[in-house]
Amino acid sequence: MSITRLHSGPRMSQVVIHNNTVYLAGQVGTAGADVTTQTKDCLASVDRLLAEAGSDKSKLLQVVIWLADMSDFQEMNAVYDAWIDPANPAARACGEAKLATPEYKVEFIVTAAL
Repeated sequence: MSITRLHSGPRMSQVVIHNNTVYLAGQVGTAGADVTTQTKDCLASVDRLLAEAGSDKSKLLQVVIWLADMSDFQEMNAVYDAWIDPANPAARACGEAKLATPEYKVEFIVTAAL
């Protein structure tokens, strides 16, 4: 059994790879920015981390999205819909949650295949 961890710290790793599956830590955007900017930041981080792991958004398995306020759902979706590979959409869930600080409006948790 092989487990690879990338960008690890004392609390967590940004990427964990196991059995040809890539697990990303929750990705957040620029604190205090609007939800469009934060969503773009999150998805750019997802792209970068998946590429580093040897994967990409065409291999997404699951995306979990937490919004601090569901009133931002349409604004977040406008960015997400432009980003997602329409031929290979992931299983997805989106809900409202209190995030780490009030400055964060959205967080993405992604699982992908290699």
